[in-house]
Amino acid sequence: MNQYETVFILNPVLSDVQVEETAKKFQDFLTSRGASMVAKENWGLKKLAYPIQNKKSGFYHLFEFNAPAEIITEFELEFRRDERVMRYLTVKLDKHAVAWAEKRRQKLKTA
Repeated sequence: MNQYETVFILNPVLSDVQVEETAKKFQDFLTSRGASMVAKENWGLKKLAYPIQNKKSGFYHLFEFNAPAEIITEFELEFRRDERVMRYLTVKLDKHAVAWAEKRRQKLKTA
């Protein structure tokens, strides 16, 4: 299994409940297909660098997980099917990125 990191941006017109439901939906999708969550972060409502779908802000979420490579295609297909998702990016982490992510999480815990 490889370690991945996915950042996705949700539509800013969603309520807090809808945002949490959407994040839970994607987390459940991963865990139901054999992935294990390493970390998940809700970065909240942030201003976008450029407008997406005429929106200037969005709800950011980060998932870090271990998963078989075959499910990534299905996972990204789910993002494309969900109209609440404005953008997403999934990256496979190498050993240096995994170490950096662990260090960043430790720094967040102590801060």
